[in-house]
Amino acid sequence: MATTSTHVSGEPSPRPAAIQIALETHNFQPLEALAAWQAGQSPPAAEAQFIGRVRGSCADGSPLRALELEHYPGMTERLLAQLALTAAQRHGANAVLVVHRVGLVAPAQAIVLVAVAADRRGPAQRCCGELLEALKHEAPFWKREWGASCGQWLQGNTPL
Repeated sequence: MATTSTHVSGEPSPRPAAIQIALETHNFQPLEALAAWQAGQSPPAAEAQFIGRVRGSCADGSPLRALELEHYPGMTERLLAQLALTAAQRHGANAVLVVHRVGLVAPAQAIVLVAVAADRRGPAQRCCGELLEALKHEAPFWKREWGASCGQWLQGNTPL
């Protein structure tokens, strides 16, 4: 996992957020990734987590065989770290973990894990929610649904 504690503005901060970003090409176990992240830090007063899984149907309602995610290696990790750092700074989070799948992801497999540690539940929850929405709408992933016959590139993201 890539770790950074650089701030968006480049100015020193009394408490820089620890940001960990991982792109996984194979199925990952989100609870194991979360436990490893938690073991690497002092227990925070509050944590918020989100685990997203691939739905079993395409946008048109037909059965989904797999969701394919393409990305630009290097650029994607940098942008995800920037999104995480921006949200952490805005909400005063101490640490952020983002694990995201790329490649072919089967229905019910985990596609994203977002975890945030903070001194209070409000900042942790707000940071987690904001970061999740930023990942949905700003992260450079291109998605293709594989149904019964062929792949269909998705034009937009799913609503809340």
